[in-house]
Amino acid sequence: MNFLAHIYLSGENESIIIGNFIADGIKGKRYEKFPPSIAKGILLHRGIDTFTDAHPTVHQSTARLHKNYSHYSGVIVDILYDHFLAKNWSKYSDQPLDEYVQDFYELLRKNFTILPARIQRMMPYMIADNWLLSYATVEGISKILAQMNVRTKGVSKMNLAVAELEEYYDEFEAEFTSFFEELRTFSKQKLIEL
Repeated sequence: MNFLAHIYLSGENESIIIGNFIADGIKGKRYEKFPPSIAKGILLHRGIDTFTDAHPTVHQSTARLHKNYSHYSGVIVDILYDHFLAKNWSKYSDQPLDEYVQDFYELLRKNFTILPARIQRMMPYMIADNWLLSYATVEGISKILAQMNVRTKGVSKMNLAVAELEEYYDEFEAEFTSFFEELRTFSKQKLIEL
């Protein structure tokens, strides 16, 4: 899953949200250096990734992309799934997406000093371009995929994946909807266990 799903699946606890958001930059046991609730968010993120990577529905989505995008197909599916979460946000939250996103950006600002340097550098761009809200449109996803392609120096060709999104839109959306219900249940349980 990508940023929006990880944030959403963290629940209401702000420290868990921060931990889940920064988790990709925290390797090995470095999570132990953080306060317990942030560490919990990091471990939740890892659990979500493991569950997602092993799920047959996600495999179905990535298989559709594998021929053209090889090992980048998983990253693309993460981004596409965030699109369907953003597009269908009102099914999952009573708070409007634009408010939710602004609250999250404010949370990042308040916790800037805790964020790893990589996230501190990325944050101004994320907020200025309003990445999380832009996920709700195909145009927004197209820009995100283009940015990801630039980060891979053009090797991934991820910018072209919007064509598959449009061609198989209904299939991807149905797979997301089915999978996300299971992921929500898993995440709630994981938070209890942690």
